[in-house]
Amino acid sequence: MAPLASAQLPDNAPHLLVVDDDRRIRDLLSRFLRTEGYRVTTADTAADARAKLDGLSFDLLILDVTMPGETGFEFAKSLRTRSTVPILMLTARAEKENRITGLEIGADDYVAKPFEPRELSLRIANILKRLQPTPPPAPAETVRFGPFLFHLSRGELRRGEEIVHLTDREKDMLRLLAAEPGATVPRLALTGNGAAAGERAVDVQVNRLRRKIENDPANPLFVQTVRGIGYRLVVQP
Repeated sequence: MAPLASAQLPDNAPHLLVVDDDRRIRDLLSRFLRTEGYRVTTADTAADARAKLDGLSFDLLILDVTMPGETGFEFAKSLRTRSTVPILMLTARAEKENRITGLEIGADDYVAKPFEPRELSLRIANILKRLQPTPPPAPAETVRFGPFLFHLSRGELRRGEEIVHLTDREKDMLRLLAAEPGATVPRLALTGNGAAAGERAVDVQVNRLRRKIENDPANPLFVQTVRGIGYRLVVQP
């Protein structure tokens, strides 16, 4: 069966560079990895690989060790001085010392020939998965403080089953405070319009909010003043 053409794969499919002086190995790996959903480019020497790297971007290298001229170890060591592209060493050398050498010079994994193609594919997938950026955590939809539960997107404040009525300004202020509990929100940010007169009005509005959620508004547990800066929402059990 003919290998899948790179054009048939999506543009964002990982691009692999297979470097091996054995044409049979290169062809077998190319066919198999393309069926696994990878774009594949091949090189038969370290010099050929270096030229391909100068012109193309790759997500991972599959690098044979025992190549004529510059060995895979030598090429990987040289490459690590200018690139962090992941490297999977592929070689007939299974001795422990050679595995350690490959890892010491910066290879990400090491597979000895003969190998199971499926194992190779899993190792490639694991390397690429480790290098994917961790997505930032989704912002919390609700914040609990004391007996209260505030739903940010709805602007709904509950005390148990009871809904605590808030004005639109109070909802907006509580959203800002609850977006990052414990962080200080500047008074200017709470004005909604940035006016100096609005900053003074914030103090009045905060006091009104406190009367709805604090047992002792004069000594607040939840909406606390950060003197000279603004306010913060303190999450209490």
